[in-house]
Amino acid sequence: MADPFKELATLVEMRISDRAAKALSGVPCELGTITSTGLKLDKFKYEINDYLIADWQVKVYFPAFFLVGTATSPVDEQGNDLPGASTSNLTRYNFNAKEVDQVRLDFKADLKSGDRVLAVLVNGGKDAVVVAKVVS
Repeated sequence: MADPFKELATLVEMRISDRAAKALSGVPCELGTITSTGLKLDKFKYEINDYLIADWQVKVYFPAFFLVGTATSPVDEQGNDLPGASTSNLTRYNFNAKEVDQVRLDFKADLKSGDRVLAVLVNGGKDAVVVAKVVS
């Protein structure tokens, strides 16, 4: 069976790429690198200390899928076993297809020095907006 989480990640990535391509058609983009103090674009001599980061909000489509696992009960809110906890036999958990609106993708929290990014220059080149992290 295919990994449903891999399929979901691929679907989200394709949708974001699609939207980004439509939104950015005709807009000059630059590759750059996040530094400890800002953003260094490949074709720009100076580091940009005050740059913007795009905030993505998407609709996520979860396909129907199932997972096999065990259930432990009782547990606390962090998932730690409480006294008297017991674990079930292997159990199949079925999940129905579901659409979830307004899922926010926060890649800003994960950006670190050395990360490669795609940026768009706006306001006549006065502002840079990081729109995506670029990986190989």
